[in-house]
Amino acid sequence: MTLWRIRATVDDRPGYLSVLTASLALRGVNILTVQVHTTEAGAVDDFLVDAPDALGEAELVAAVDRGRGRDCWVARSEARGLVDQPTRVLALATRLVRDPDATGAALHALLGADDVSWRPTPAGASAGVGGSTMLLADPAGGSYRLARREPSFTPAEYARAQALAELSAAVTRRDAERVTLVLPDSAEVVVRPATPDDLPGLVELHDGCSPRTVQRRYLSGAARPSPERLRRLLDPARGLTLLATATATATATATATAGAAERVVAMANLLGEGDEAEAALLVRDDWQRRGLGSALLRRLLGHADRVGIAAVLLHVQADNTPMLRTVRRLARPAPIERDGSLLTVTVPLAGPARAPRPADAAARAD
Repeated sequence: MTLWRIRATVDDRPGYLSVLTASLALRGVNILTVQVHTTEAGAVDDFLVDAPDALGEAELVAAVDRGRGRDCWVARSEARGLVDQPTRVLALATRLVRDPDATGAALHALLGADDVSWRPTPAGASAGVGGSTMLLADPAGGSYRLARREPSFTPAEYARAQALAELSAAVTRRDAERVTLVLPDSAEVVVRPATPDDLPGLVELHDGCSPRTVQRRYLSGAARPSPERLRRLLDPARGLTLLATATATATATATATAGAAERVVAMANLLGEGDEAEAALLVRDDWQRRGLGSALLRRLLGHADRVGIAAVLLHVQADNTPMLRTVRRLARPAPIERDGSLLTVTVPLAGPARAPRPADAAARAD
């Protein structure tokens, strides 16, 4: 038996696919996998089949023709073709997470393209498929041009390729946003966007904080938040979560254990709603009063400004002197409103215009 790939267009009508598969079955062809690509011209069916050695390309094309298929393409396949498409895509995604510079090679492997080239010009309205070519927007800037002699590209393949390019750009942005901060006491921390994989480190951060520190962060008692809530904080629907991890140099003075080199020592959250966003900080007790909270808050405000948020709100307990001191270090106008023991600090940004808060309210709060 021999492995073949067969691609053919079939009218998207009830029973037509069964006619094609029956025509192949009459010739002893065993269908191992099938993918259906919906197009305006009909359903493009992509088969991986195991055919008797006596059957050649011409006989397979004839079988497709008799099964009401058209625009048939047939090619020999290898044993690696037995890997199903979701598994292949996940493997390529894993490769891009480790090496986002391998986008071109990943696209080549995903689509079996004969040529993949990157250009600095954006794809614009020309993005899409055109028979044997595909123009793909690179979210990081520029575009990819893919060419394949046959078979023709389909919209489904374009969607897969675009998703892969977007993943690569997201990983690149994440790496670009990773910075090392040197604090006033010469300690070093790495600040980066959070990922879902950081849940264990975030749980450890909360376990290492005093009840008072946790209560000041969540304003609802000293109980630790559930893992599900922490998971949502790691991947906010609209906003950003930054984590600060201690480098080996910074932790050497605090502990002798090697595992502490990767310890999460602070978390900063920016949660958006409308044209405003709420910011909150959690810094482990032994890392407080070292300038880390101020640095994280400035990075949150910088991100909020870039994405067009009009104002950032911070809800702070009136007795949380360290947090209020952190806000004052921003050297920005920040009106404060009081509601009992809770203060709401508003930091206006250069986003859409919003009505100013009364100045006398800020004075009363101070």
